[in-house]
Amino acid sequence: MTHTKTPPRVIRPEDAHFVPRAQDGDMAQLAEICGTRDGTELGAGYARLTNARINWTVKYDEVLVVVEGKVRVHTKHGVLEAGPRDTVWLPEGTELTYEAENALIVWAIHPADWAERA
Repeated sequence: MTHTKTPPRVIRPEDAHFVPRAQDGDMAQLAEICGTRDGTELGAGYARLTNARINWTVKYDEVLVVVEGKVRVHTKHGVLEAGPRDTVWLPEGTELTYEAENALIVWAIHPADWAERA
């Protein structure tokens, strides 16, 4: 990565620009905190999950931090339930289903440019 990194900043959930994750519609709305546009290989952001049941195979290493609500992550190793202030570690290649009625999470992934690398 050859970009100059952006300066430090504070991003609050109420100021974040949430957009629907295209393939999941309003079940998942994302707001980026940092990523490749910031000159970093670390991607992070907020996600609002509403009546969500999303199947996915993780393409990067990921950490989720639940801010509000409850999230269930169904994996072949069992169901991981996380509530406020809980974290979930998901290594690259994990096949899963994210499930939540109404939750706000923070996600962090590495590498942020996983789609371009594929």
